Amino acid sequence: MKIDILTVLPELLESPFAHSILKRAKEKNLLEVNVHNLRKWAVNEYGQVDDYQYGGGAGMVMMCEPLVNAIESLSKEKKFDEIIFMTPDGVQFNQKTANQLSLKENLLIICGHYKGIDERIREHFVTKEISVGDYVLSGGELPAAIVVDAIGRLIPGVLNDETSALFDSFQDNLLAPPVYTRPAEFREWKVPDILLSGDPKKIDEWRLEQSVQRTKNRRPDLANDD
Repeated sequence: MKIDILTVLPELLESPFAHSILKRAKEKNLLEVNVHNLRKWAVNEYGQVDDYQYGGGAGMVMMCEPLVNAIESLSKEKKFDEIIFMTPDGVQFNQKTANQLSLKENLLIICGHYKGIDERIREHFVTKEISVGDYVLSGGELPAAIVVDAIGRLIPGVLNDETSALFDSFQDNLLAPPVYTRPAEFREWKVPDILLSGDPKKIDEWRLEQSVQRTKNRRPDLANDD
């Protein structure tokens, strides 16, 4: 999979992709992440990519010309399955969306900044608008990193145990069950006997029961999701 990211602050994305699972994914050539500085397509020698909004009001708006030139330039190299705009008014990101996007080959993510991007870009180029929550951040870089991380770990071969992602929280609209490790007893706090039984069937049944109960208690809204 190849993911291209357009941003005015590429420095914000250096660390998230240089460590842990995403680093291993890149080293295995399973995931390629290319971060592009939008100022490469600036409208003048000063690196301008934003301007005042028509109609007045606080906040600058990212201009059409740099974004169009960047999108069209990158599209000459590869056909994007989705052009994603990270925005607070997009559809809220969830595991189902992560699963769907992990099956794509080429993604382009646009990181908004300032007051956002010219609406004409959203109308003519963007195919999916994603929010990571009902709050506003300074820009789309951190949300983009979240999306890439959620997608990247689902790519076959990225995780050492490929079944691990199948049992993450939110798969099948269930939260993950509680987990334990050694020692079996610590400060008189004991690991449930069933997990020490060595009976895979009973353990699986227990984990499912725990997932269902935990979901009902903590996220009853998930039971109503499609």
